[in-house]
Amino acid sequence: MRRLPVRSFAALAITGTLALTGCGTETIGSDRGTPAAGGADRTIRAHQVMQLTQVHQETGMTLLEGPTFDENGRLLVVDVTAPAGKPKVMRVDVRKKTSQGVHTDDRGAYTSAQFSPFDGRLYLTDYAHGEVVSLAPDGGDPRTFFSGEVDGARMNPDDIAFDPEGNLYVSDSRSLSTGDAQGRVVRIERDGEKATVLAEGLASVNGISFDADYRGLWISELTQNRISYLRLGGEGKVTSRHTAVRVDGGIAQTDSIAVDADGNLYQALHGRAAMAVYSKHGEHLATIEIPARTKGLESATNVAITPGGTKAYMTVSGPAGGYLYTFDALAKGTRQSNGG
Repeated sequence: MRRLPVRSFAALAITGTLALTGCGTETIGSDRGTPAAGGADRTIRAHQVMQLTQVHQETGMTLLEGPTFDENGRLLVVDVTAPAGKPKVMRVDVRKKTSQGVHTDDRGAYTSAQFSPFDGRLYLTDYAHGEVVSLAPDGGDPRTFFSGEVDGARMNPDDIAFDPEGNLYVSDSRSLSTGDAQGRVVRIERDGEKATVLAEGLASVNGISFDADYRGLWISELTQNRISYLRLGGEGKVTSRHTAVRVDGGIAQTDSIAVDADGNLYQALHGRAAMAVYSKHGEHLATIEIPARTKGLESATNVAITPGGTKAYMTVSGPAGGYLYTFDALAKGTRQSNGG
């Protein structure tokens, strides 16, 4: 998750000082450094669906994130910077262009949302408090799923990916400084009782998603503008790790990431209202852009592709507010097409 003025989320003030990260929007390229809008690269125009939020006076911003579909095909979105009393989780009717708040509280700063394949509950990462919480599908019955230190350090959990058994894989940013590669990938067993560090020394890891076959994890490292691939072995252990794509983002940085049925990667950009699409081989396939005339939108933080369909919904935020945009994805949506 992360987004906002600086970062990826670089520094977000919510009830005190909260450092958040990630979202992005800027020119991107392939592993070979090809400009996102150059050569034969394809531009896909996203169209506005609706405005969901305005800048909150209490926090000085709004930041939409974590779009995800429930089992009935309804879209849910989180507002990272929503103050107490304002909706922090919203359900959106994209046909009627209406939204309804389904959850709020007085402390959480939720940067992602995902439904578990194990118990069907909605899981949220609370970046500010280092916790993962869960809700009933209707937004009620809040529970703390995981809290506390992992290997002696508290998490700053950003995004989530679930394996088919319901175990959680969390991007733990920990630091937004370019000089501190303290980010981690943490696996939390589905009962919440055990957390294991799978990878560390990462540069403000933000987005996280399984590949189409659940053989490995794609992760985006915000302060290095790169997508790395973690190959997995038994019990989710990392057997190898390498840089897969170098994103030429200019002033933008790599935020959340999603994968479609063909294995294509949708990389959100913090600092530019756009997304870059890559093949699993690192080829830059397309750039998704909002209309050039649009003012006041600075970051595209995340995306969800309709399960079994190609209609995609992208969360975009900036001084003009928080908006939902739509475009046609390159392939159909799956569970991994809900941005982590």
